[in-house]
Amino acid sequence: MRMQLHQLRYFVAVAEVRHFTQAADIVGITQPSLSKQIHALEADLGAPLFERVRGNIALTAAGEVLLPLAKRILADVDTATREVQELVGLRRGRVRLGATPSLATSLAPPVLRRFRDAHPAVDLRVEEGGSQDLVRDLLRGDLDLALIIMPAQGPDPGLRADPILRESLVVASLEELPATTPGGELRITDLRDRPMVMFREGYDLRDATIQACRAAGFEPTFAVDGGEMDAVLSFVEAGLGVALVPGIVVARRPRVRVTRLAPPGVTRTIAVARRRDVVPTNAGRELRRILLEYVRDATADGELPPGVEPL
Repeated sequence: MRMQLHQLRYFVAVAEVRHFTQAADIVGITQPSLSKQIHALEADLGAPLFERVRGNIALTAAGEVLLPLAKRILADVDTATREVQELVGLRRGRVRLGATPSLATSLAPPVLRRFRDAHPAVDLRVEEGGSQDLVRDLLRGDLDLALIIMPAQGPDPGLRADPILRESLVVASLEELPATTPGGELRITDLRDRPMVMFREGYDLRDATIQACRAAGFEPTFAVDGGEMDAVLSFVEAGLGVALVPGIVVARRPRVRVTRLAPPGVTRTIAVARRRDVVPTNAGRELRRILLEYVRDATADGELPPGVEPL
C-alpha cells in the first residue's frame, strides 16, 4: 500500500466540505489533481471513499471508517513536525489559545503577558468565541488550548478539560434594580417579568440563563435575541433589558448597574481544555503551565477578577 500523507489531507478536506472543487481550493491544488489523488487512494485501499447521493457527496462505509483515523494521523504528524522544528530551532514555535469573551478580557491578558515575557519568540494566536465554538475548533485541531465553560453534562469525550476556576454571574441593567433580599441581592424569580437581552446560539451564557430561569419555574422573555458580548452590554446600556453576565465584563461599563444574585446564584466552572488524542507541543505545555501558575499566584495575592474563585 502506497498511501501518502497528502492524499489523506485531500480526503479529509473533501470529507469536511463535501465538495471536490471547494476542497481543492482549500488545499491549494486543481480539482482534477485532487480527484486523481482521491482515486489513487481508493485504489490503494481497495474501496471507494465517496459516493454521490442525489447530487451530493457522501462518505461510504469505508470513508466513515477512514475519516477519524486520517484526522488522527494528520494531527500526530503535525504535532511531531512542530515538536522537532521547535527542538532543533527551525522555527520559533506557535501556540493557539481560545477563550470566551469574558475570559479573553480578564484572565487571558495577564497569562499571555507572562508567557510573552518568558518566550518572546513564540507566535501567540488568540481566538475569542463561545465555549461551543471553541470546543469545535479544539476538536478540529484549530486550537492548542482553550479556556472554556464546563457544560453541565461534562466535557466532550474527545477533550481533556481540567476545572480551574468558578465564576459567579450578576444581573446587568441600565437602572438600579430594587433588592429583594436582606443582603441587597436579587432572586432569579425577580427576573420573571423583566425583558432580557440574550446571547446568540453557541454562547454558554445563553444556556446558563435559560437553565436558571427554567429551574426557577419560568421561561425568560427576550427583548433582543442573538447578540455577542459587546452587543449585549450595549443593548443593556440602551435600556432594552437586563442580562446575566460575568461581573468582570461590566467593570469598564460605568453606565451599567450590577446586582448580585442571592445564593445559590448562577455559577460557571472555567476549565482549560485540549484535545485528548493529540500530544501537546512544547509551547502548548508551557502556556498551560504558566496559566496554572498565574491562577495560583493571583489566588494567593487576591488578584483574581471579581466573582471568580479557584477550584
